[in-house]
Amino acid sequence: MKIMALLGSSRRNGNTEYLVQEALKGMDYQSVYLLDHKINPIVDQRHETNGFDAVEDDYEKLFKEFLDQDIIIFATPLYWFGMPGQMKIFFDRWSQYMLDDQYNFKEKMRGKKAYVIVTGENPPPKTAALPLIQQFQYIFEYVGMDFVDYMIGKANKPEEIRQGTYALTKAEIWRKEIKDVVVI
Repeated sequence: MKIMALLGSSRRNGNTEYLVQEALKGMDYQSVYLLDHKINPIVDQRHETNGFDAVEDDYEKLFKEFLDQDIIIFATPLYWFGMPGQMKIFFDRWSQYMLDDQYNFKEKMRGKKAYVIVTGENPPPKTAALPLIQQFQYIFEYVGMDFVDYMIGKANKPEEIRQGTYALTKAEIWRKEIKDVVVI
């Protein structure tokens, strides 16, 4: 099974990335920093006669790699009570590919296992992040992905997540569960 960690943070080596590393320790996986890719916002052409125009950016290559994965960890800090712009654009661009017959989008999405990691601090992230978790849930339901689990880590400053939090314990549980799935 192939695993991808899709990192939506605007900072490398942050708390969210650390939780990904803890959850996937000892496993082969691909980390994708959305910040490292030029991904243009979508221009909605769903109702145009000719559909969507081609977009010259990094998205299609990244999207093809994404479709090739079995397990995806969506990892993001909580920015203004939602996901950062680069991750939102990643999802928005799905509209373009859902209508493209060559991708068979929903069929390829069906059954992929999705995990979500969110980190934040104030207000208490467990309550502030729940609407974002729900947004992920709706996205996954819509495209037929299996939303396995989520974790919310309380951290803001660099390395703050390493302070022995509940999220680290949950990352260890995920590591065991994912290893079991990958071995099967």
